[in-house]
Amino acid sequence: MLKKSLTIAMVSAITFGFIMITAGVSLAKNVGPETFKLTQVKRMGSITFTHRKHQGRFECKTCHHTKAADGTKGPYVAGQEALCNTCHKGKRFPRKMMKFCKTCHKKMKKEGKNPPVRCRGCHVK
Repeated sequence: MLKKSLTIAMVSAITFGFIMITAGVSLAKNVGPETFKLTQVKRMGSITFTHRKHQGRFECKTCHHTKAADGTKGPYVAGQEALCNTCHKGKRFPRKMMKFCKTCHKKMKKEGKNPPVRCRGCHVK
């Protein structure tokens, strides 16, 4: 009887531990939204950005960063991710972002992949 009780207790403890570790990992990782819309360029149309798809290909620090005390680009800090337009405002940002995206998309195209590289591939009215 004691042996059976100990076995049940051990299996329960291991199961509980596994559940807590799994829950902790999924709660700790901020994966952000699956997709979101970028609407800064009204005349070109909005862009539905596939955040999850990009997460599988790049490290977070490829796109995300913080703002340093002097106003310049600071290092990436996990947990401080925000939508780009939270901080980046103004007419120059869409051009900078487009250049950033197009550079990567063109590189992928040369590698034989099929990312959008023309305006209407991303911008939808």
